[in-house]
Amino acid sequence: GAVCVSPLSVAAAMSRRYDSRTTIFSPEGRLYQVEYAMEAISHAGTAVGILSSEGVVLAAEKKITSKLLEPSKASEKMYMVDEHVACAVAGITADANILVNYARQAAQRYQLTYQEPMPVEQLVQALCDTKQGYTQYGGLRPFGVSVLYAGWDRQHGYQLYCSDPSGNYGGWMATSIGASTQAAQSIMKQEYKAGEMGLKEALELAVKVLAKTCDSTSLTADKLDIATVTQRDGRVVYSAYPEAETKKLLDAAQAEAASGDA
Repeated sequence: GAVCVSPLSVAAAMSRRYDSRTTIFSPEGRLYQVEYAMEAISHAGTAVGILSSEGVVLAAEKKITSKLLEPSKASEKMYMVDEHVACAVAGITADANILVNYARQAAQRYQLTYQEPMPVEQLVQALCDTKQGYTQYGGLRPFGVSVLYAGWDRQHGYQLYCSDPSGNYGGWMATSIGASTQAAQSIMKQEYKAGEMGLKEALELAVKVLAKTCDSTSLTADKLDIATVTQRDGRVVYSAYPEAETKKLLDAAQAEAASGDA
C-alpha cells in the first residue's frame, strides 16, 4: 500500500540535509548553521549598549553557574580592544576570546602602520570580514558570538556597533544582544531620547533595562558588569565599574521600579 508521509517530516528531512554544512544554501535560500549560531546566542547573558553625548555605556549580565566558582578577576563579558575601543560579548566565551584577540592585533597593526588609532568602524569591519569567512569557506563552524563595540574616533566621535555570527554589523544608538533582546529593545525604544542622553542617563537606562529583562529573580551587583568609554582631559578612557558603583546604580534602578509599581 501507499505510505502517507506528512509534509512536515519531509521539510524536517530537507532541512537536515542542508543544515550539516555552513557553506550550503537550503532550497529556501537560508544558511541554517548561521541561524543556529544566532539561536545559541539568544540563550546567553544579556548585554546592552547605549550611546550618549558624553560617552558609550556597555552593561551585561554575568551568568554565574555555581556558587563555588571564584568570580574571575577580569570580566568575561567586557573587553578592552584598544585605548579607544571596548566591546561586550554574548554567546560562547571561548569563541569571543579568539575574536577579541584578533581585534586587538588588528588595532595594533593599524597603530604601527599609520601612527594613529584605528577608526572604530574600520575595526568592526575587519572583525566582521573574518566572521563572514566562516560562513563561506571549508568545514568550519561560524563563531557563536554577537559583539557590541563602543568606541570614539576623530572622524565620527562616539559610536556603538553590533555584529552577529553572519558578519553583518550596524551602527546603533541603543541595542542589546543575548537573551531577552526583544524585551530590552522595546524598553530602549520607549525610553531612549536621542540627543538628550548624557552619560548618567545612559547608565541609568542600561541598568534599568537589565534589571527588567534579567533571567534571575533579582539582579545583584555581582551579576552585573558595567563599562564606559568616555573622554577625560582630551584622552579616551575605558572604565570598568567596580562592584560598589554598580550596586549604587542598581539600587537606584530597583527603587525607581518599586516606586513605579506602587
